[in-house]
Amino acid sequence: QVQLVESGGGLVQAGGSLRLSCAASGRTFSSYHMGWFRQAPGKEREFAAAISRNGVSTSYVDAVKGRFTVSRDNAKNSVYMQMNSLKPEDTAVYYCAAVIAGSFYERPPSRPNKYDYWGQGTQVTVSS
Repeated sequence: QVQLVESGGGLVQAGGSLRLSCAASGRTFSSYHMGWFRQAPGKEREFAAAISRNGVSTSYVDAVKGRFTVSRDNAKNSVYMQMNSLKPEDTAVYYCAAVIAGSFYERPPSRPNKYDYWGQGTQVTVSS
């Protein structure tokens, strides 16, 4: 089992940047694919980005491609998401999530129901 704690959210003006962090407990962090999801008020939780257990494979929703970058440091049991050129529509609670990986070269999933462990979320608010 793994516990996840997000940090790094806050209030930023449009065009600004934030770096989200997600710290994981446990000794097998490198066995997990990691995902970032977000949920705006009144909307369903949606996929933002994901990174494979070995960091080789990443994926992004079209709305954040070229602006967000997901990375991980398995030695520090952490995953990050650098968010640049933020827009008001990026305002949401951001969650990190984890799922045990299958094969070593498996791509991480993008559907929320594929993930087993979730953090409590961190608020990101982008003002116009």
